[in-house]
Amino acid sequence: MTPTPETPPPAAPAPEGSAPAAGESAVLEAAAQRAASLVEALPWIQRFAGSTIVLKYGGNAMVSEELREAFAADVVFLHHVGIRPVVVHGGGPQINAMLERVGVPSEFRGGYRVTSEEAMDVIRMVLTGQVGRELVGLVNRHGPYAVGLSGEDAGLLQAQRRTGEQDGEPVDLGLVGDVTGVDPRAVLDLLEAGRIPVVSTVAPEYRDGEPTGSVLNVNADAAAGAVAAALGASRLVILTDVEGLYRSWPDKGSLVSSLPADELEELLPSLESGMIPKMAACLAAVRSGVSAASIVDGRAPHSMLIELLSNAGIGTQVTP
Repeated sequence: MTPTPETPPPAAPAPEGSAPAAGESAVLEAAAQRAASLVEALPWIQRFAGSTIVLKYGGNAMVSEELREAFAADVVFLHHVGIRPVVVHGGGPQINAMLERVGVPSEFRGGYRVTSEEAMDVIRMVLTGQVGRELVGLVNRHGPYAVGLSGEDAGLLQAQRRTGEQDGEPVDLGLVGDVTGVDPRAVLDLLEAGRIPVVSTVAPEYRDGEPTGSVLNVNADAAAGAVAAALGASRLVILTDVEGLYRSWPDKGSLVSSLPADELEELLPSLESGMIPKMAACLAAVRSGVSAASIVDGRAPHSMLIELLSNAGIGTQVTP
């Protein structure tokens, strides 16, 4: 008969003053690194405490589950350290997918999507009813903080139609608009109540100071810049799909870490078309009193916190 092995006695505790085991040492080192990061963040938290920061959410951060959850956690972290985050979002990938699913054709003129009444119904549904609700839900997993708004709510945004240009001739883009006014009172009410506003970028059309009854699709970067200016925000951060602004794309060595508004204004016409709305929004924000505006790579988890609350910073910052 095979004897039953005895249960080994429990390991004796390490003698006082002895070095920790390898596994324990790795855990302690990781904990020390986290503590050091918190200490590094402290002066930045003190600097921004009580101020409003506008975050433009979009790009890859919006379509990856891991990045969506990381962004929501970052927003809640800012809230809990006394900073007042406001999220402004677009939804290009989701709009494209839904238009294709329901069979609404997409036509582009002069580089802009022509937005028909039918397409606008889809855009409005996706931005306010899908993307905004998903983000509110992600934030509210951490507590009852986020409240969704659209540019239509309480007259938050006003817009007028944009006219495109193709081959030197003006072209009708349909229900595409530029933000012409912001009434921040609804957002301020939510901030005062300790909430996190989440704003989708559709806006009522105004003509000669009066609403026309139409709703326009507006650029989310431009809307975020306008909201930041109206709120007197301390910072605007735009999440994008590149590391930052390059003077000579695709030369990776031409990445710009910081530049003043005057320099950006000179550089703006030479930028890649996809970067122009983002940098124009940063420029407009700092020209309107926002102390700094940044674009950061939304493909990296917690990039927004690294930009705001560390000595390293990433992306490109625009200063007055």
